[in-house]
Amino acid sequence: SLVWGAKPGMLFQKNRDKSFHPLDLSWVFGYNSSLAVHSLMDGEELVLLYVSSHTVVIHDIPRNRQFHLQGHTNVISCLCVSEDKRWVATADQGPDALIIVWDSYSGVPVCTIFETQAEEGICAIAISQDAKYLVTISAATVQKVCVWRWTLPTEKVICSTELKPEFGYQDYVIFNPQNPHEFVSNSKTQVIFYLWVSRDMESHVSAWLLSPQTFKCLVGQFSQSVFHFNNTQALTGTSAGKLVVWDMDNPRTLPEELPAKPHGITATKVVSMQKESLTVLQVLESCIVTGDVGGQVKFYDGQLRLLNIYSHDKVGPIRSISFSTVLRDPPRAPPGSSRPFLTSWSDSSNSVSLTLNRNFILSTSDATMLHVATDSTNFERIMEEAKKAVNAIACHPQEPLVAAGSHCGLLKVWEYRQTKYLVSRIFTEAGIQCLSYDPEGHLLAAGFTDGSVYILDAISLRSICKEFQFSQGPVTHISFSHDSKYLATADESYSVTVYRRVVENRSRSWEHLAGLDSHYKPIRSILFGVHPDSNEPRLLSLGEDRQLVEYDLKSSIKDCLVVTHRNRLEQDAVPLCLTWYPQLSTESFFLTANSCYKMKLYNTTTKMCRKTLLGPTYGSPLEKIQILPRTSSADPQQHYLVYITKDKVGLQMLPVDGNPHRSSAFICHPDGVSDFAISHDGRYIFTAGGKERTFMKWKVNLHALDAAAFLGGEDMIPFYSLLDGGREGKFFRELEDYFYYIQLCRQGIITLERRQVSTHIPLEEIPSVMRAIGFYPSEEEIEEMINEVKFSKYVDTGEEVTEINLEDFIKLYINHRPALGLSMKTIQQAFQVLGYDNNKGDKVIDRGDFLLLLQRRGEQMTEDELAECLTTLLARRTRKGESELDTCDVTGAAALTEEEIPAEITAEIFVRDILGLPIAE
Repeated sequence: SLVWGAKPGMLFQKNRDKSFHPLDLSWVFGYNSSLAVHSLMDGEELVLLYVSSHTVVIHDIPRNRQFHLQGHTNVISCLCVSEDKRWVATADQGPDALIIVWDSYSGVPVCTIFETQAEEGICAIAISQDAKYLVTISAATVQKVCVWRWTLPTEKVICSTELKPEFGYQDYVIFNPQNPHEFVSNSKTQVIFYLWVSRDMESHVSAWLLSPQTFKCLVGQFSQSVFHFNNTQALTGTSAGKLVVWDMDNPRTLPEELPAKPHGITATKVVSMQKESLTVLQVLESCIVTGDVGGQVKFYDGQLRLLNIYSHDKVGPIRSISFSTVLRDPPRAPPGSSRPFLTSWSDSSNSVSLTLNRNFILSTSDATMLHVATDSTNFERIMEEAKKAVNAIACHPQEPLVAAGSHCGLLKVWEYRQTKYLVSRIFTEAGIQCLSYDPEGHLLAAGFTDGSVYILDAISLRSICKEFQFSQGPVTHISFSHDSKYLATADESYSVTVYRRVVENRSRSWEHLAGLDSHYKPIRSILFGVHPDSNEPRLLSLGEDRQLVEYDLKSSIKDCLVVTHRNRLEQDAVPLCLTWYPQLSTESFFLTANSCYKMKLYNTTTKMCRKTLLGPTYGSPLEKIQILPRTSSADPQQHYLVYITKDKVGLQMLPVDGNPHRSSAFICHPDGVSDFAISHDGRYIFTAGGKERTFMKWKVNLHALDAAAFLGGEDMIPFYSLLDGGREGKFFRELEDYFYYIQLCRQGIITLERRQVSTHIPLEEIPSVMRAIGFYPSEEEIEEMINEVKFSKYVDTGEEVTEINLEDFIKLYINHRPALGLSMKTIQQAFQVLGYDNNKGDKVIDRGDFLLLLQRRGEQMTEDELAECLTTLLARRTRKGESELDTCDVTGAAALTEEEIPAEITAEIFVRDILGLPIAE
C-alpha cells in the first residue's frame, strides 16, 4: 500500500498535474498562528507542517512546494504530531466534527473518526509516545475526555470521562512520554491529572486549583503542562513567569485495576523563572524548554538551572517550538563578539549538549515563523503573514501578480505562477478592506476601514497622490472604469463615492468628484460598464434595499452625482451580487443572484427581468459572482461563471439553465470567504478567508466540469431528476394529466367533436397549473413567468410566444419554485414581524388585523377576492350534512370567517387550519 512503502521525502514525488476536480487547491498563503507549527525535516530538506483554515499544509521551504491534507469541513481546531514525525492527528469544531490521523510520509488519511463523542467538536488533542493512543477533549460546556486506540479497525473510544464545569475550560492536554496510561490537561486556572485502565473502561481524575493563597504569591494563569523526564514530577507554566512543580507517587506502574483513590499528586513549590509570561513548555530528552511572550527560548536542566538562551528583539510572543531530529555541530559564538549569542555552562551533560545541537522552528502569535540554527546567531524568518483578517484581494489585469490586504494594514504582492513574494507595505493608520487594479495595470486602489482611499503605484506600492477621506464608514467596494478615468467606492454608510482622473502640471492625478447616499441598506455591488451607444463609462450600484441605481457620470459635476435610473429588482428576495452577462445572444443582460438561490437576467436597457433560473444550492446563496476570463485552451463558444457562497468557491457553466450538473463548488474557508479574484488568463482563482487570515490559490480545470455536466445527462434528463419521483413518478403523471385536462376544458368538457390533442397549453393557464402542483407564486412572479415565455423569441423573430409545451413548463417550474421548498420557518418569521405576544407567550395576529393586512399590504386583495379565497379555503371544513356556501358573497364569507377563524391566529393555525397544509413533525 501507499502507507506501507512510504518513506520521508516521497510526498512531493507524486504527480499532481492531473486533477479530476474543476477546482484544485494549488497554494495556501498564511496560516493559523494560534496552532503549533511542526518541523518534519531540517537542513537542506526543511519541511514544515502547519494548519491553514481546514487544511493541513506540508511545506517544503527550500524547493517552494506545498502538499495539502484535505478532509475537514470545519476549521481545524487542534493538532498533534507523533514523536517520529510520521503520524499527524487533527480535529475540528463545528457540525459533523472529525478526527483524522494522517501519514505525513504518503499524505494518506489512515484513520478517520466520525463519531467523535463531541457535538461541538474537539478543542485539544494529543498522541502518545508509542503513537498508539489519542486523547481528545471536547469543546462543550461540559467537556468530555476520550482515549482512542486509533490503530484498531473499529476506532472506538476505549475510555472516557466527563469533567465538571468548575474545572474550567481545559484547552491543553499531553501524554506522559513514559506511560501512555497517564496524561495531564489544564485550563487557565486548573490542572487535571488522569490515569486510565482500558480493561475497566474507567479513569481517575485529580484536579488542582491554585490561587495566590496556595503559595502566598501570584501564580498567574496556566499555559501548558508537561511530565518531567525523571517521571516523578510534572511542571506547569504560568502567565506570571513561574513554573508549578508537582510531585507524584513513585514508582507509578500500571496497576491491575484502578486504586480506590486517585494517585497522589502534590503541588510542592512554585519556581519563579522570569518576569515574562511563559507561553510554551516542553521536555526535550534531558532538558526543560520554555518560550515566552518576549520571544525568548530558554533551556533548563532537570533542576531548573538555566543552560541556554535564544532571543531576538524582533521575535514576538512564542506560540510553539518544534525541534529537528537532525543533530548539528556544537554551537559557536560569532567571530569577534564579546558576548556569545548562546550562553552555556561547561557542566552540561553529554545528552544536554546533544539536545542543544538541534535546530528548531519558532512560530509566534503574530503569524511569524523563524528557523533557529544552533551553530549561528541568525534567526531566519521563514514566513511572516497577516496578523488580522484578510478581506481584500485583487489580481493584476496583465501580469501574474496577486495583491492581498489585511486588517492589520499589511499589503503584500505575490508572483503567483512561481509563488514568490515580491513587495509589501504596511499601513499603520487603518486596515485594508478592499483592493482593485485599474484595467491598464498601472494603479492599485485600496479602501480602508477608516473610510480612506489610497491610489498606489501597482509595482512599488507608493502613493501617487494624497489619500482621500470622503467616506463616513469602512470602504467595502472599490472599482475602476474600463478606461481608468473614474474610480468608484461604496462604504458601510450606504454611500457611493466617485473619483476622477485629472491632469495637473502635465502629470496625471486624481480628485474627488461627488458622493451620494444612494441606498438605505448595505450596498452589495458596484459595477462599471460601457454604454451600448458610446464608449463612455457606465456605473451601477446594487443594495440590499433591492434598488439598482444607475449614475450619469458625464452629467455629474463637483459634489453632485447624478442618478439616471432607480429600479426595484426583487419583490421578496434580497439581491446579493451583480455582473455583466456575456453576449450569448442579440440581447444584452446583466446577471444577479439573490438570497433565495435564484439567478436572474435583466435587460441592460429596460431593466426588465427576462429570465429567472435556479442557481447553485450549496448551503448558502451566492455572495459574489464574476465571469471567468477565457483561457487559450477553453472552447471559445463556452463561458463560465465564478462564484463564492458563505464558505465555498465554485464554477458555473453558461448559459445558466437550472441544470445542477453544470455547476460545482468546494469548501474554501469554513469560517467565511470574504472576497475572491481571478487571474487575467482565467487559470487561477484566489479566495480570501477573512478572519481565518489566509487566502488560497485554486487551479481551474474546465474539462472536469464539462465532463461532470456530460455525465449528468442531456436535454431534459437533469430536470426530470429534480421532480419528485423523477420521470416515472406520480408527480410527473399528475402534471401530464393537468396538461390534458386544460385542453379538455378549452375544447369543452361535454362535446361530440373530435378532440385535438396537443403537447402545449396557453400561457394564461400557467398560474393554474403551477398552483395545482403545489407552487403558489405571487402576482408579480406570475407576470415574470408569462413574460419570460412570451418574449423568449421576440428579439430574434419579433413575434410573441402564446403557448408552452410540457418540457418547457417543467423547466419553468423548477427554475421559479422555491429552491428549498415551502418552509414553516419562513411563515413563523413573518408572524414574528407582524404579530404580538398573547397571554400564553405565542406570537399571534389578531383576526381583524389579519384581514386588513391582506387587503392593504403587499399585493393587496380586494374585498371580493378575499371573500372568494376564504370561502374556498374554509368551506371544505363544513360539517357533513350542512349546506356549503354556493356563492362567494362578502356576507357569507364574513360569517364563515367569524365561525372558522379564531380571534388570535398563530403560524400553526394559519398553515394547518386556514391553508389546510400539513405541518411536518
